[in-house]
Amino acid sequence: MPSVSKFHRFATDASFTNRAVTYAAIVSSAYCTGTLPIKVHPKRLAKDLLHPSPIEEKRKHKLKRLVQHPNSYFMDVKCPGCYKITTVFSHAQSVVVCAGCSTILCQPTGGRARLTEGLYFT
Repeated sequence: MPSVSKFHRFATDASFTNRAVTYAAIVSSAYCTGTLPIKVHPKRLAKDLLHPSPIEEKRKHKLKRLVQHPNSYFMDVKCPGCYKITTVFSHAQSVVVCAGCSTILCQPTGGRARLTEGLYFT
């Protein structure tokens, strides 16, 4: 007589889903046989994986987003002295100086570069 765990493994096998499975003696004292229809109900997820919220996507790691993309970007910084536009990397690891007037445009921090006060990027 099969034990309960063997029956459970047999009944939940993928090849036997949505079929009538013959079972024999689920309880150790029962000798009856019959058919047990097994219906597989689709499980609903708690959240929609195909349409995540923008806030949730921003919080995720750059490689675990729905569409992988980096956290860094390039920005055009306009110098307040000579009005020259310089392209600066958002996570620059060295001091970026204006080529026209030698003004410091941004300073590195642990992550993103910090723009000097009075500057803006487009």
